[in-house]
Amino acid sequence: MAGTLAASKATADGYTIVMGAAGPTVVNKILNPALGYDPEKDFAPISLYASLPNVVVVTTKLPINSLMELADYARKNPKVPYGSVGNGSSQHLAGALFEQMTGAQMQHVPYRITSQMQTDMMSGTMPVSFQLLPNVLGNIKAGHLRALAIASKQRLAALPDVPTAAEAGLKGYESAAWFGFLAPRGTPRAPIDRLNKEIAAAVADPAVRGRLTDFGAEPLASTPEEFGKYISAEVVKWREIITKGGITLEQ
Repeated sequence: MAGTLAASKATADGYTIVMGAAGPTVVNKILNPALGYDPEKDFAPISLYASLPNVVVVTTKLPINSLMELADYARKNPKVPYGSVGNGSSQHLAGALFEQMTGAQMQHVPYRITSQMQTDMMSGTMPVSFQLLPNVLGNIKAGHLRALAIASKQRLAALPDVPTAAEAGLKGYESAAWFGFLAPRGTPRAPIDRLNKEIAAAVADPAVRGRLTDFGAEPLASTPEEFGKYISAEVVKWREIITKGGITLEQ
């Protein structure tokens, strides 16, 4: 957040850019009124470059093999815990969205240390999480965790056999940590267009795409206008979910 704040105050000369992400660009605007910058007003979008969808995972100690089985289990067993890396994280919000879409009432458990959550999931102490793939891919491949669905419109190359949420029966369940480049508002259009062109070329490069997909991400590129509209749509979407769920930075 500190880096994003500094970039929002930087000279708009075309030489300063910031890597924007869902947290500092969308979620913090909703949860933190003292943020010190407005992502929609203080930045000029350049381009998205990757999306990292949440993956619904359960411990293999839990006899659940599909997303709808999890929804049914959570409805019948209120306060089923799910772990995340903290309040307001994509994992937390993906869990809140799952609750609101399925009518389940689960218990969010924030962890300070991701490795502890992974240990608890493998042991069965923490049964469910809505994780980003890099955090759990090794344990999925090792058979310690079971991936039920991808919260995205398309399957992940790193998990080709795992269905999307829509394929698994929960249409519209989409949640991801996404990344893109922004510049201070007022940056001339010429450097923004040049950077946009170079980002698109980089994302199209097979080597770059390969590294991103191996990481569990979806390579993306967009026009500045598309990216701006995407940020605004994300603010609207997650504000509704956060408000309905009564989510705060402390809860």
